[in-house]
Amino acid sequence: MDQPRQTARSGDGDAATTHVMPQTVDITLFQEDKEDILPKHHATNTSMSPTATNENGSSANGARAKLDEKAAPYQGEQPYGMPNDLVIPGIMDIDGTDERLWVPQAPDVSFRPLLLSTSQGYFVNILRVKKSGILSRHQHTGPVHAFTLKGKWHYLEHDWWATEGGYSMEPPGETHTLEVPEGVDEMVTLFHVTGAYVYVDPYGKAEKVEDVFSKLKMAREHYEKVGLGAGFVDQFIR
Repeated sequence: MDQPRQTARSGDGDAATTHVMPQTVDITLFQEDKEDILPKHHATNTSMSPTATNENGSSANGARAKLDEKAAPYQGEQPYGMPNDLVIPGIMDIDGTDERLWVPQAPDVSFRPLLLSTSQGYFVNILRVKKSGILSRHQHTGPVHAFTLKGKWHYLEHDWWATEGGYSMEPPGETHTLEVPEGVDEMVTLFHVTGAYVYVDPYGKAEKVEDVFSKLKMAREHYEKVGLGAGFVDQFIR
């Protein structure tokens, strides 16, 4: 068969130069028996060859490499000064929690600290109340997220109730009065509190402030008293 020719003119105006394209070779003339090249279990299935390609033309080896890379942990350095992760197992096992971990806050009211962020001014704790009635009246300086783990509670200023298994958000600036109703022997709620609680009288006059630092102080004093040591709380500080 004649060799195909392609003509192109150089950019300086010289005479056209003729390039000869290589002739296509029938590779079947040089192909060996597949059974002599491939492993026995690949002999009749070329798609299983290590160099097989998918419909997009990418190799199977390349696909495997991408999967391996996706499952690989991060290989770089973490930022200097970044705090450590904090993982606390079994926080939902309220009844099985070591009683020493509960920090007394008021008669029949205690909390278990989970995270005390002194660097960002928020705290996460589990509040446990073993009585019914009015607990407190307070204003929030930041948002509060609440996850009710046991029992139920509400605010006198609202119609909604926080019930077991539910979530509620309280906006910054709001003042409300927390009540645990009659018939609830124990109320347990996980609170994520940013900023402070400002305890007030019915007319808004401030009486007391509670924030991450007051929580930290109470926890240190309690853990020292029960024999865990004041430094026990350090693991929760970030």
